[in-house]
Amino acid sequence: MPLTIISTDQAPAAIGPYSQAVRAGSTVYFSGQIPLDPATGALVDGDIAAQTRRVFDNLTAVAQAAGGSLAQIVRVGIYVTDLANFAAVNTVMAEYFQQPYPARSTIEVSALPKAAQVEVDAVMVLS
Repeated sequence: MPLTIISTDQAPAAIGPYSQAVRAGSTVYFSGQIPLDPATGALVDGDIAAQTRRVFDNLTAVAQAAGGSLAQIVRVGIYVTDLANFAAVNTVMAEYFQQPYPARSTIEVSALPKAAQVEVDAVMVLS
């Protein structure tokens, strides 16, 4: 099965040896997005809600570059540096996703690249 690399300048460029997303058949695997402004490459200012919005905006851009939308995401992995932010992340996620919601895991980690408070990866299935 051929692989298609997904890339857009509407989301931050990779900061390592990886692709923003890879399509294999009808499945798109997203690399983790942290709250970087795609125009500047800098971490966005603000609280966990602002950072989470930027992450979902970045994921939206990659989904669109792959020919899809967040509505086609079937799994989300969320990584936070403080589980006390769980409710705030849930509130922001509800702004971007409608029922039926994707499967999801939320994991607290000790640190994220560039001192981000949140990172999200995903899997999308295109029809």
